[in-house]
Amino acid sequence: QVQLVESGGGLVQAGGSLRLSCAASGSIFSINVMGWYRQAPGEMRELVAAITSVGSTDYADSVKGRFTISRDDTKNTGSLQMNSLNPEDTAVYYCNADLSIQDAVRGLRDIDYWGQGTQVTVSS
Repeated sequence: QVQLVESGGGLVQAGGSLRLSCAASGSIFSINVMGWYRQAPGEMRELVAAITSVGSTDYADSVKGRFTISRDDTKNTGSLQMNSLNPEDTAVYYCNADLSIQDAVRGLRDIDYWGQGTQVTVSS
């Protein structure tokens, strides 16, 4: 069974920084893509940043230059460093991973997993 667990959310003042972490556990063959999404009340969930297994990254225009995504494949973890936060960054942040897992019956299979979300609140 694969699990994704986020940590690092909290309350910060505008201009501050937070670092979110995502830990993946289970029978993971590889993490193909790891990403962070966020969803604010009344808004659709949007991609914040993503990173592939070869290190290619993609960022939402609203966070470019402020957020940095990284991954540590030796630990099956990922991080999102968030700097210069503003109130518009307030949302629940979700870790997402496209994984290749080892299934006893089906063998290797690519599956998309989500963490439970962590609240980030930026006060003005």
